[in-house]
Amino acid sequence: MKKFVLLLALLLGTVFIYPSQGFAYNFGDFRSTTLVGKAWEALGQKDLEAVLAYTNKCIELYASEAKKMQASLTDYPEGDKDKIFAYWALNDVSTALFIQAEAYRNANMMAEARAAYQKLIDEFSFGKCWDPNGWFWKPAEAAKAKIEMIDTGSTVDYGDYKSSTLTAKAWQALNDKDIDAVVSYVNKCLELYGEQAKEMQASLTALPVESKEKIFSYWALNDVGTCLYIKGEAFRQAGILEVAQKAYQTLVDEYYYAQCWDTNGWFWEPAKAAQEKLDEIAAQGPVQTSSAQN
Repeated sequence: MKKFVLLLALLLGTVFIYPSQGFAYNFGDFRSTTLVGKAWEALGQKDLEAVLAYTNKCIELYASEAKKMQASLTDYPEGDKDKIFAYWALNDVSTALFIQAEAYRNANMMAEARAAYQKLIDEFSFGKCWDPNGWFWKPAEAAKAKIEMIDTGSTVDYGDYKSSTLTAKAWQALNDKDIDAVVSYVNKCLELYGEQAKEMQASLTALPVESKEKIFSYWALNDVGTCLYIKGEAFRQAGILEVAQKAYQTLVDEYYYAQCWDTNGWFWEPAKAAQEKLDEIAAQGPVQTSSAQN
């Protein structure tokens, strides 16, 4: 029976068997994108062995090509989507290493996690990962923050460090009335994406309304603006109005064209909502100052 299974695997060319563990992993067509996709699924299932199988196979097959692409660059590739996708091996190997490190971290294997993050930073730093929502993020930048988290013993988990993830975590923290967590997530979003959001804001002279896809293309602006609104709400609800005013005013002044997607099926404008909150606070009379951290 074992001989039959092994022969079938060789004929199909899609299954790798780990004899010592008895696990079989289907590598599909062995393309880097397929392996990364399977690794993401395994990470979501907290299956460390599967993550290692898929990521190590990706690294084994494509690291050499990825290193050539890395060596051809002096900075992150820019341009349209197709130009960035042209660095497919670099993108997928860097993403595979990030997934592998995350799996180790989730398993509390911090030394292994740190080593994988560092390998990503040292050897494949210019890789980018495509988010299905319509933008690229940088695994190496996320890896640096993860190493900092490991080294400092921070318990704040920023996930994959995407602006959408940070915004979602900020919303949840607001719902939980956890003002410290709100500040952590919002400030990290501003740190990583504030400048890009300002560039998007500067490129506009009116609110983009052409289509859902067009609006989502201003992802950094939308998420940074939304995060500032969340921060304002957290401090307003806590009665720390001067900090709330500062967050609302920054949103109005610097990220006015941000839009936030409501899961019920429409966009709303955080800056307009922030201005309404500012007007409400102003109507209450002078705001007393405090030593609250922001």
